[in-house]
Amino acid sequence: MIGSPLLGQTVLDGATATLTHVELTWHEKRIEHWLRFGRYAEEKILDRHRRIVSFAPDSIFAFVRWASNDFGTVISRIDIVRAIAPAEPYTTLPFVRPGGDILLRIDGWPKVERALRAIDAVQAVGIDPVDAAPDHWRHVQSRLTAGYEPRPYTRERHAAWLLRRRTEP
Repeated sequence: MIGSPLLGQTVLDGATATLTHVELTWHEKRIEHWLRFGRYAEEKILDRHRRIVSFAPDSIFAFVRWASNDFGTVISRIDIVRAIAPAEPYTTLPFVRPGGDILLRIDGWPKVERALRAIDAVQAVGIDPVDAAPDHWRHVQSRLTAGYEPRPYTRERHAAWLLRRRTEP
């Protein structure tokens, strides 16, 4: 057993240590942290409002955070993240341990909404967003940050990504 705490739990074996852990919270209309897409390897329910989902290295997921108080929305954010392998460099972000390769980070509800529409557009052509090229999510962030519409992700671009991925070492 490794003695380091991980989001309120103890790591029991080396396999768990290689995963990226995301804490999801749901207090209706107050704090809502949820996944828009992603295939998680493990899930641990902490209580009625919180759970931890864990992703294998190289998995891609979209993590949405929204919170409000008595005066309105406090935070709206979406991060599309690639889970990292042990000893790989990463960027930290709240509720994700240890962190990940951030492919897209968007703040503010109007831009978050546009990012969600970009995810919907990928699904509309019959491609699971998990399988889309990581470069597409970087492109979406760049375009939305600059105030432009992202170019659509097409079956042709996806086929090119699959070919490129097969030839990478």
